Amino acid sequence: MNIDYVARNLELDTKIREFTADKLQKVGKFLDDPVEVRVTVEQEKHRCSADLHITHRFGIIQANEETDDIFDAVNLAVDKAEKQARRSRNKFRDKRRKADRNNGSHWPVEVVDEASVGLGTEPRIVESNVLSIKPMSLDEAAIQLEESDYGFVVFRNATNDQVNVLYRRKDKNYGLISPE
Repeated sequence: MNIDYVARNLELDTKIREFTADKLQKVGKFLDDPVEVRVTVEQEKHRCSADLHITHRFGIIQANEETDDIFDAVNLAVDKAEKQARRSRNKFRDKRRKADRNNGSHWPVEVVDEASVGLGTEPRIVESNVLSIKPMSLDEAAIQLEESDYGFVVFRNATNDQVNVLYRRKDKNYGLISPE
């Protein structure tokens, strides 16, 4: 983490530098290198302000705080920046997880003509669809099955993360197919 300091109407001593660098370590754990930080501290009469401008690989984080003490202003600005960095990291992580979940979570569903099965030729496909597999509980899958036009629902079980199939039986009960 590269930190540049700018002071206006204030003597920037090592105590402020060390305090700021120590506090910025909280933000650094959420950001990937390289990280460039510009810290601007300013004092006018009884008002002290701290302005952080953090540039990292995925964007820019800015935080500004004003109080009557320079250390409080730096602390509050770093807290704001940490909140933004955490949100940015979670957003990136969730986007990546969603992409991973969507890459292999579609199953093709094909409806085959009954008369074309068993003739020694390739069965004739009447209808083709793609189902998305979403993580849900068994109760949510039952509700989804009630609303579905199909007689089954393919879902990823939220408790054990396995792909299951809930289907409607001829006796109007539900059947569950789950791997061992």
